[in-house]
Amino acid sequence: MPGASEQTRSVKVLNANWTPQPDTADGEFQILIITDDDARYAYRTSPAALTALVTLARADTVLVWDPSDTTLIVANIVGEVPWTNQPRAAG
Repeated sequence: MPGASEQTRSVKVLNANWTPQPDTADGEFQILIITDDDARYAYRTSPAALTALVTLARADTVLVWDPSDTTLIVANIVGEVPWTNQPRAAG
């Protein structure tokens, strides 16, 4: 796909964790990305970013992860390209 590295993979699982923290009202949020080759990536995120990620993940979009520059690519927000029509993993 244009602009992505050779390591870019489809996202198979996107999970979120929340841990309450006494020093912050929002607590701590983390996302876990598991790609189609079973590689795992975990990152801290803000409540606002997590809200956006959940919205995009629940929409009819294709998510791919490029670990070379830590970029989550959200494809087919509007329109489609051939590689976005590939069958999705059962969830």
